[in-house]
Parts: sequence; C-alpha cells; structure tokens
Amino acid sequence: SDHIREKDGVWAVLAWLSILANKNKDNLGGEKLVSVEDIVRQHWATYGRHYYTRYDYENVDAAGAKELMAHLVKLQSSLDEVNKIIKGIHSDVSSVVHGDEFEYKDPVDSSISKHQGIRYLFEDGSRLVFRLSGTGSEGATIRVYIEQYEKDPSKIGRDSQEALAPLVEVAIKLSKMQEFTGRSAPTVIT
Repeated sequence: SDHIREKDGVWAVLAWLSILANKNKDNLGGEKLVSVEDIVRQHWATYGRHYYTRYDYENVDAAGAKELMAHLVKLQSSLDEVNKIIKGIHSDVSSVVHGDEFEYKDPVDSSISKHQGIRYLFEDGSRLVFRLSGTGSEGATIRVYIEQYEKDPSKIGRDSQEALAPLVEVAIKLSKMQEFTGRSAPTVIT
C-alpha cells in the first residue's frame, strides 16, 4: 500500500502489540503483564543470543583505508598466521576458520556486486566484517561489524559491548586500525 510512508516501523510495532496481546490474553486480572523484555529474555534462554555491534570510522584518509583493506585481504592467505596473531591479542577468542572478500549475487538479475566487505568467520560462529565505503577525495568510512552467538544461559544478559570486548580488541588490532587510519577510537558505535 502507499497510504503511509516508511511503514516498516509501524508494522514492527503492530507485530509486537499482537504478540503482547496474545501473551497477555489470559492475564488481565491485575497481575504483572508479560513485557517485551520478558519475551526477548525467554527467547534468548531457549535459543541463545546474538550479540552485535558496529564501529564506524568516518572521514578517514582514503589511501590509509584502502591500505587497511589490502592488509586484511593479504592476511587471509594464511589463516594459521591470523590465528597466531589473534591468540597473541586475546587467548580466549575462537579460531578463524574462513576468510574471504564477500560478493553479492542478485537472485533476480544475477548481477554480482564485488568488494562488499572482508569477512573473518570463527569456529564458534562469531564473525568480523570490515567494509569500506565513500573512497572519494573527501575521505572514506570504514565500518567494522562484530557478531557473536552466545548459547550459555549465564552469559546472555550481558551488555553487548562487554560481551564483544575481546572480539572488538581483536578486530582493531588485527586490522591495525590505528596504524592505517590514525584513529584511536571509532566515530560512532552502534
């Protein structure tokens, strides 16, 4: 339909309201209602939790950003070396089992979009993705996506930044972010 713009948020709210109504349909006598947080925590307890964060380094020198990406591509030729580096940074981080430069093949028109990001996939399902954009004369943006699956019920309630701190440290040091960009911290963390 086209009677309202940006409908995704509205549909998401309606979906949550529908779930809450169903979960609370027999619970309207004044007792504590089931909340979104209750539902999410129950889901995590049953299925585990995916922790996620993104570090954006905006308006960095384009040449330095390209060198950083080339460094990450070169590292992928020896995952044994990558794992030695990682263990030297943080010993309790899982081993890398795969590294590649992601490309997307459109299922409709079969077009291929190359150079969509450098990926490092870990034995425990964690992953690091480094993505470069805006490499014009004004500077570039490097986005670092950090994800980790946690199935241990005693660890699913942690803050995302706390849970991902070892992987964040690995991402920053493995990529030599400060060396290539001169940045000691990201511009934005989401």
